[in-house]
Amino acid sequence: MSCRTAALALFAGLLGSGAASVPAEAQQAGTVYRVGYLIVPTAESSSHIREAFSRKLRELGWVEGQNLIIEALSADGNVARMPDLAAELVRRKVDVIVTPGASAALAAKKATSSIPIVMIFPTNPVELGLVASLSRPGGNVTGTTSTLGLEIFGKQLQLLKEAIPHASRVAILRNPGDPSARYMREVETAARSLRIRLQIVEAGGPEEFDSAFAAMARERADALLLSGTPTFLSHNARLAELATKGRLPTMSNFREYVEAGGLMAYAVNMADFVGHAAVYVDKILRGAKAADLPIQQPTKFELIINLKTAKKLGISLPQSLLQRADEVIQ
Repeated sequence: MSCRTAALALFAGLLGSGAASVPAEAQQAGTVYRVGYLIVPTAESSSHIREAFSRKLRELGWVEGQNLIIEALSADGNVARMPDLAAELVRRKVDVIVTPGASAALAAKKATSSIPIVMIFPTNPVELGLVASLSRPGGNVTGTTSTLGLEIFGKQLQLLKEAIPHASRVAILRNPGDPSARYMREVETAARSLRIRLQIVEAGGPEEFDSAFAAMARERADALLLSGTPTFLSHNARLAELATKGRLPTMSNFREYVEAGGLMAYAVNMADFVGHAAVYVDKILRGAKAADLPIQQPTKFELIINLKTAKKLGISLPQSLLQRADEVIQ
């Protein structure tokens, strides 16, 4: 019997016994682990997250198809599908569930209290009820949180105001079905300090984008802030097109939006941030408990600017802003 066949046989035996976490000694003996990967947006639109995650796992010695199998399920942008997909991963008896986004993390937590969950991105996981505290999560959830609260929103609005000094009214596009929508009060606090009036515009999906941008036009919004919901990731190109057509300078949480034609993003360094989650998956598969792993917060942020989009919008960006950018798309 080949090593590969033996590993798969042992893997099948583990599934039958319902094992969820095995010490490092068993891993070295040939165990193949199953990692559930649950996302709201399409696999294509969030491929950068998956690639960064898999790359870090390989650095840690985990190779898909050899000692690791990733069971990836996507809701294709439909948040309502998350509970069923989370339940499916539990039925597959995965060893750990990775959840980029608050909706995925909440669905996974509701589906299981025993399988370890490593979250990526959720804002304020304590308030969401995902963990007891950042330093001592407790339960079966750990991972990373995407923002530092008010500071990130304040910084995004500050950069937007620096790019568009005359901006006094900023629209915010959000999905009311996403848990991150509850943090608009933090954005409002930041806006008041910059003397910016906010226009809250909601869109549950792409079918509501046209009416949302029409509402922004009626209220004469000077700029647009895209909330950090992953449900919009699948539609970056469409959102960028509508913003350009409406001559709206835009700030986003995701660099992919800028690559698709948006103006700016102030976002976490994805490789570094997702790498923390991969490290936690590695620790859990080697015997650590999620309850003992403190929640990690981002330490690296990037400012990405699309100069080509600025020219389309007829905007001359300050040199001081361009010089501070980590990347300028020409």
